[in-house]
Amino acid sequence: MKLGMTGGLRRIWSLAVDGLAAMGTLLIGILMLIICADIVARNLMGASLPLVSELGALLLVMIVALQLATTIRANRMARTELVSIPLENGAPRAAALLQAVFSVCGAGLLGAIAWASVRVFTKDYDSGEFIGTPGLGTLPTWPFRALILTGFGFAAIECALAALRHLRAALRGAR
Repeated sequence: MKLGMTGGLRRIWSLAVDGLAAMGTLLIGILMLIICADIVARNLMGASLPLVSELGALLLVMIVALQLATTIRANRMARTELVSIPLENGAPRAAALLQAVFSVCGAGLLGAIAWASVRVFTKDYDSGEFIGTPGLGTLPTWPFRALILTGFGFAAIECALAALRHLRAALRGAR
């Protein structure tokens, strides 16, 4: 399992990845509270609260991005097991090599998403982009974009680390 990282560096990385996932979990609770408050406001006042739809959309993407690296590290990504389980049982080296290829592709795609997010973050930060309606309530979008960028960046790195783990398993012949 050693990938050239010292124990301390590996521990710091794990804490950072798990911290992002914990933040995503906290945001799920906040999103639920916002939605419930909006439902109550609609029933009592006949109108929606400001920022709910815009904030909900940003929070949803942010939650996925923040929890993705932990999902990858725990090997909990959704996959079809029709091919993977028989392959793991019959040819573990081939299965590990296939997982390495999958992880390399994932790292590339997530890296591309993170790279595209840099431009969105920079544009929003430089222009002072915000969500909401002036006078009713606004929020700057750049903090959301920064966390989305961070989440996808961490997920790309975690995919690259998974690719190394699977490649080493393929070369060793073990799972």
